[in-house]
Amino acid sequence: MPSWKNMQLIDTNVILRFVLNDNTEMAKRAVEVILSGAYTKPEVIAEVVYVLKSVYSTPKETIKSIICGLSNIIQIEHANCVLYAIELFSNSSLDFVDCLLVAYHFLNGENIFTFDKKLNRHLQIK
Repeated sequence: MPSWKNMQLIDTNVILRFVLNDNTEMAKRAVEVILSGAYTKPEVIAEVVYVLKSVYSTPKETIKSIICGLSNIIQIEHANCVLYAIELFSNSSLDFVDCLLVAYHFLNGENIFTFDKKLNRHLQIK
């Protein structure tokens, strides 16, 4: 895991201002923080995906492109799982959090217990 001690942990709002550029002053500040070194966590990415899909009606392929692009400029904790999950999300009917669980299962060997039948089917596939 990279050393993130000197980096800023950024939240959903910073990422959204950066991506959407819908508030000039906030977007400018977001760019400065990101370019100076920033990282985020999978739960923040999950919220970004949710907001882009639910609030802005962004197509899944566009969301995938955004998240993959962000992974090149922002350090993302468990990036391999996030990228696996965004690929699955763009090609399935699962929500992003379920896709993360599938990624944790297949990439990290984590055992997932759920009552969700659709998620269970994806946990069996490989």
